[in-house]
Amino acid sequence: MPVRYTSDLAEHRAVREAAGLFDISHMAEFLVAGVPAGAFLDYALAGRLSALPVGKAKYSLVLADDGGIVDDVIVYRTGEDRFLVIANAGNRDAVAAAFAERAGRAPVAAAFLEAPATGVVSFAHVDGGDRARIEDVTDQLALIAVQGPAAEQILGETAGLAASGLPDLGYYAWREGTFDRAPVLVARTGYTGEDGFELMIPNAQAEALWDALLAAGRPRGLVPAGLAARDTLRLEAGMPLYGHELSREIAPAQAGLGRVVAMAKDDFVGKAGLTARDLPDAPMLVGLSAEGRRAGRAGYPVLGPDGAPVGEITSGALSPTLGHPIAMAFVPPALAAPGTALAIDVRGTAVPATVTSLPFYRRTK
Repeated sequence: MPVRYTSDLAEHRAVREAAGLFDISHMAEFLVAGVPAGAFLDYALAGRLSALPVGKAKYSLVLADDGGIVDDVIVYRTGEDRFLVIANAGNRDAVAAAFAERAGRAPVAAAFLEAPATGVVSFAHVDGGDRARIEDVTDQLALIAVQGPAAEQILGETAGLAASGLPDLGYYAWREGTFDRAPVLVARTGYTGEDGFELMIPNAQAEALWDALLAAGRPRGLVPAGLAARDTLRLEAGMPLYGHELSREIAPAQAGLGRVVAMAKDDFVGKAGLTARDLPDAPMLVGLSAEGRRAGRAGYPVLGPDGAPVGEITSGALSPTLGHPIAMAFVPPALAAPGTALAIDVRGTAVPATVTSLPFYRRTK
């Protein structure tokens, strides 16, 4: 995926005002199938995935034994005994290793290795066999995102794309469509803070789908968009990025993701580690808003009221939508309340900043 096709600012504004087209085929995909698939994911991930209805998606976390974050993922339930897990590209090997190791642990190991997956209705192009399994299907699939207020109209006008009922498709829900007879998973998900869709399709048809979406969308203002715009869009929307806001050193609650963890489950990887952690004094993720044009960037120090360093920026930029600098940072709990006056050390200059509730930007529905 390119950093930009034309202009970072133009691509960002297109998504906020019309639509942007993203090639996110670098993301990793894992099929988890079989009668024990729901129980396995309940054990392997932080959330309760067995309760997810077919046709819905859920954000979740892969935790380490000590409660640190291995990756954040989206899980689609594509059948009663079939799930599709989308992971970050850079964590593909880590997630694959975690799934392989957890499939052999109690309490799911015996069932996962022996139970057949019968009567499965699934996203057709990841179907293959009737045995319980975990399969890395990344290299079989492409993923394309259409994000922005015109996304729904663009999909409805794309030649060769058939997906019924898009106006009624809720957020974090999906349905199966076709593109020139190839199966397409169409999900109302995204990483920009706008309405939009992510379309998963076999590699052989991906280029044709991209061209068809672009042809349908250009009259409505659709432009291809790259990583730079994607980063400023997700920052405005207050969405964490692995390697910045999320890491193996960070517990979910520190990043504002405590709600993602189903601590009431009997057992899951990371539960004991989270229980043992002493979090009251751990740094917490906050939003920071500043005036002027000088933005804090990842790694810049955050200064307390006395001018001493108290934290560090994880992501920061001059917001194209809001017109002023914004950032996310980890700071002590005593300084995490909205309205707290801090500063950002921008190359030796203390730029005043105020703790702000996330997200910075919320679309009008």
